[in-house]
Amino acid sequence: MSIKRKRGLYDPESETPFKLSRSKIDLFLECPRCFYMDRRLGISRPSGPAFTLNMAVDTLLKKEFDIHRAAGSQHPLMKTYGLDAVPVAHEMLDKWRTNFTGVQCLHEKTNFLVYGAIDDLWITPQGEYIVVDYKATSKEGEVELTDAKWHQSYRRQMEVYQWLVRQNGLKVSNTGYFVYVNGKKDRTAFDGKLDFDIKLIPYKGDDSWIEQTVCDIHDCLNEENLPDSGKDCEFCKYRQAAKNIEK
Repeated sequence: MSIKRKRGLYDPESETPFKLSRSKIDLFLECPRCFYMDRRLGISRPSGPAFTLNMAVDTLLKKEFDIHRAAGSQHPLMKTYGLDAVPVAHEMLDKWRTNFTGVQCLHEKTNFLVYGAIDDLWITPQGEYIVVDYKATSKEGEVELTDAKWHQSYRRQMEVYQWLVRQNGLKVSNTGYFVYVNGKKDRTAFDGKLDFDIKLIPYKGDDSWIEQTVCDIHDCLNEENLPDSGKDCEFCKYRQAAKNIEK
């Protein structure tokens, strides 16, 4: 079976809008070379295992917040943190939550259809929308946003979602929230269940970088030569080391 993909590739001559996902924007920022090979040449990074437990937590959180959405009531977590908002029953929410569809925006300058699937959307009494993302982990101590590589990615993820919702004409709060659940490992036995602490972490986003980044991606994809690798790209380092050994 060929490792090279033919679908979803960028064609500089095509007039059809090119779909650019939130995750591929992050890939470009991490490593332009890996991004180019993926979206232009059809050679993707090897995929890792699916985070099925995280997906289960995500699904259950959506069901839980949907109960309050239908009732027009606050979730207890909002009350605990003094947040005056409720889950909003927006007519587009189901589509905006769907993978490979998500919240979409046609970036006319590049003809890119930028999209990303949000986890939740809340609204304040003033009619300001709040973008919410669910995260799950299992670690000792309190969960916080740090300078770790994946936490920087979480921040960019939030900002892209905020930008996309704004492009759909909604008034969006600069402050989004991570509903962060932490699996407890201090129980005496498993007993067929996991217990979680749940925390609401605010993050004030700044989407001012997105416009230029989308334009930079367009320039990258229209080049005929491979761009430079990202500074700390482990995949490029592996490919180079393997190539050196093969020689």
